[in-house]
Amino acid sequence: MTDQPSPHITIIGSALSGNKGASAMLESAIQTLNARLDNPRFTLFSMYPREDRAQNPYDNLDVVAAKPKQLGVTINLLALGYRLLPFLRPLLRKRSKAIRALTSSQVLLDQGGITFTDGREKFLLYNVASILPALNTATPVFKCAQAVGPFTNPVNRFVSKVFLPKVRTLVTRGRITHELAEGLGLKNLHAGADYAFSLEMDGTEVEQVAKHVDLTFFDDGDVVGVCPSVVLQKKVEARGGDYISQIVSFIAHLRAQGKKVVLVPHSVRTGTDKTHNNDLPLCQDIHSRMALGDDLLFIDRELSSQQLRYLIGRCDIFVASRFHAMVSSLAMAVPTLVIGWSHKYREVLEMFELEEWAFGHDKLNPSYLQQRFAELDAQRGAVQAKLDAHLPEVKQRSLAQADLIADIVRAPQG
Repeated sequence: MTDQPSPHITIIGSALSGNKGASAMLESAIQTLNARLDNPRFTLFSMYPREDRAQNPYDNLDVVAAKPKQLGVTINLLALGYRLLPFLRPLLRKRSKAIRALTSSQVLLDQGGITFTDGREKFLLYNVASILPALNTATPVFKCAQAVGPFTNPVNRFVSKVFLPKVRTLVTRGRITHELAEGLGLKNLHAGADYAFSLEMDGTEVEQVAKHVDLTFFDDGDVVGVCPSVVLQKKVEARGGDYISQIVSFIAHLRAQGKKVVLVPHSVRTGTDKTHNNDLPLCQDIHSRMALGDDLLFIDRELSSQQLRYLIGRCDIFVASRFHAMVSSLAMAVPTLVIGWSHKYREVLEMFELEEWAFGHDKLNPSYLQQRFAELDAQRGAVQAKLDAHLPEVKQRSLAQADLIADIVRAPQG
């Protein structure tokens, strides 16, 4: 009797480097599927292959370069050739790591956080390019919990109606997304929660973080975590606002009230000043405009998603603009105020009956931010109770997608 080959899963749309929300989703998938499958292997199609390889701690994870041009042109053309020219298939599998990974995988996990949505049409081609190679190699596509829609833009609606029904399963990560997807006529839906809620810490976080951060900062007094976002900065500045000054003013207000503040970039790319998936330059600018003191802590380096989650969990209140910083804060049951730009924030907070604590960037100004924070601070006990009550159910909804993926992997192929 021959041994069955190890299960193989290819992943796209996430990363170990840069955006630590992407890292949290990727590592949640690896953790949960390692626990459910017998010796699985993973391949990550990476936008940042050099950085991801350097940060890869997993023996069963291979990183394949899939930068936007490589993915959109090379990998997609090779996958199309695989579909249309059967006699070339052995050669394509031999010569292309991407084709070899897809054709040996039982499933492609698409971990794009928000895809096929109005207002982000410039990313629509990438959304399609991420799943089209798997469709052309007949590899089932599983879209992990994410936001999709609205679908009112004619281009987005047309493309979504063509491609989203071809996906094996689309996990919606909140009520609004689910209703929008149902409105498009999709039947391949599963109501879930963000995969990052399943992320488990490994117990080394305190030791590792303490190498870079004085953890006695958290020992006494109210600590407020503040997580800015370059995405939000661009949206605020597009309407003539001064995002940096607003955040500087807010932090100064908190410190004047006697609160400690930890400034947390949740998306960091080491060794570059480029701001795509990199909030560190923004946070450095904010920090440079503030007076130093024992009541201010700046996380000025790239930490792992687990280490960031540990730090966020040490805060008493958190103010988030990065989506997965919000997820980590909720996962650690920290009362959270959210400044966002999409329905993706509100629909997650709805699961905790806390949607009132999110507002859009269009409302952002120093007085409104101070007002909403003061209200959250005053209602901290009630918010905490809702977090404690709903968190177990939300984690179960997140974990359920691991069972769905494992079922696809175990199913007879062909």
